[in-house]
Amino acid sequence: MDVLALRRRLFAGIAIVSGLGLVAEVWHARSDDAVIEALLPKLSLSFEANVPTWFSSSLLLGCALVAGAIAARRSAWHRHWWGITAVLTWMSLDEAAELHEHLGGHFETSGLLFYDWVIPAAAILTVLGVAYLRFVRALAPHTRNRLLVAAAIYITGALLMELPLGWWAEHHGSENLAYALIDWAEETLEMIGASLALVALVAHRQEPQR
Repeated sequence: MDVLALRRRLFAGIAIVSGLGLVAEVWHARSDDAVIEALLPKLSLSFEANVPTWFSSSLLLGCALVAGAIAARRSAWHRHWWGITAVLTWMSLDEAAELHEHLGGHFETSGLLFYDWVIPAAAILTVLGVAYLRFVRALAPHTRNRLLVAAAIYITGALLMELPLGWWAEHHGSENLAYALIDWAEETLEMIGASLALVALVAHRQEPQR
């Protein structure tokens, strides 16, 4: 598979899905037209079970499949690759079914931590980071750098952007354009991070086994 062509296609997909979602949000904020009322739930990045959700979930599932193919080669780190495959599969399922919502509701928080599920999520992320530190260091530098950049972008969207989103929701509610734009930025960063991860994994899969 041509990695450069894959990257171009993935980012073209992001531009279309994210762009349509942004247009839908701005249009909805300026009009009560029946057409946009019907289109918004299907195109908005703030809604679930729609085109953006399918796209994001598919990206993560693609990452899981490629990671599984790498693990199947039974390299020295194949157990770690199987772990990554499991995590990515769960993330794909979570994107479609919002499983992470069950992590919330256990803390009395407000402000930036209004969405309290970020607390256990950050703890889980820290544990995984420590557990995979040696694995990350063992990766080839170009693969390591690509995956770290992809992870940083994805985590910024999935976790860090929840902080201003929660603050805004607490103080101004979620039924407004500003909330939708913050959420749009969050989901777009997730798609970019997942796409970069998929490209990095495909490139790594095509390299000779070490």
